[in-house]
Amino acid sequence: MGKVVLVTGAARQLGGRFVRRIQRDPDVERVIAVDAVTPTHRLGSAEFVRTDIRQSAIVRVLAEHAVDTVVHLAVTGGTAVPGAGRSAVKETNVIGTMQLLGACQKSPTVRRLVVKSSTSVYGGTSRDPAVFTESTQPKSLPSGGFAKDAAEVEGYVRGFARRRPDVAVCVLRFANILGPYADSALAEYFSMPVMPTVLGYDPRLQFVHEDDVLDVLGLAAREPRRGTLNSGTFNIAGDGVMLLSQCSRRLGRPTVPLLLPAVTWVGAALRTVGVTDFSPEQIRLLTHGRVVETTQMRDTLGFKPMYTTAETFLDFARSRGNGLLPPERAGRAVDRVAGMLNADLTSAGPTVEGAQR
Repeated sequence: MGKVVLVTGAARQLGGRFVRRIQRDPDVERVIAVDAVTPTHRLGSAEFVRTDIRQSAIVRVLAEHAVDTVVHLAVTGGTAVPGAGRSAVKETNVIGTMQLLGACQKSPTVRRLVVKSSTSVYGGTSRDPAVFTESTQPKSLPSGGFAKDAAEVEGYVRGFARRRPDVAVCVLRFANILGPYADSALAEYFSMPVMPTVLGYDPRLQFVHEDDVLDVLGLAAREPRRGTLNSGTFNIAGDGVMLLSQCSRRLGRPTVPLLLPAVTWVGAALRTVGVTDFSPEQIRLLTHGRVVETTQMRDTLGFKPMYTTAETFLDFARSRGNGLLPPERAGRAVDRVAGMLNADLTSAGPTVEGAQR
């Protein structure tokens, strides 16, 4: 008998793509796709079960289908339901995960659990290290938003792993996911005609291609190959880093450097009118950046991404078309602004030398 895989968050584009991808695994017999809303995309031969993981009915779904592998993708910064508020997203992330883990704990057939998390659990402050490893403790715990949700979810997952040591648990902390189909808040930010940035900062960013996301999820859901271990917590990111100024050049989109209070105000205004989810969490990312170590991803999990950070962003940029300026003109404009800022910072003396990372 082949494996029976249950996938949560099937109504979102990433969940739907993974449902279709995992069906091609020869070891998989059936795929059960779960979400609170009916997907608008096709799910192949998967059986769709409309249920809210915040409700206890998920226990019955696991039992009826004798599920042995659970891939939890319903931990996200957005929602498949248009107009749903932040409270509904948090409930799905945190309460939904608690209910799902409770159902897995009661299930005698579940043997593998894969959870989508985020490198945002490390937070982002000026006191943080230049590179985070899986064991790095954040200097300041996330105070809200998706980052806090992800941190709480991981706490519940660790508790589940202690209670069910017979279940292989794999937590994948993804860097910023980009690609032609990306629908994240950061993808929306990069799609703006003019991008607000924080004056005096040019953060380092890492990306992971959505195709690599699908591949590593499939790897984590399978039985481990010899010499690898498909359980534990792993940072997932493409090789290399990019500066925010380099991103703007490749997009051909000019930036508008603003003082941090002004960026916060602009972010609140953009959220109010629904242009993009310019959250405080995203502002911290665009201020301090975030880079993670991926040695465990390669050596222990046995995964090597097809796309580097730069290649991921290039593929994303192609899908978004040309910006207001050709990349060359955008690059010259960014260079001029950066030159003026550097001159101002140099003349200001040592009091501001530590402002940039």
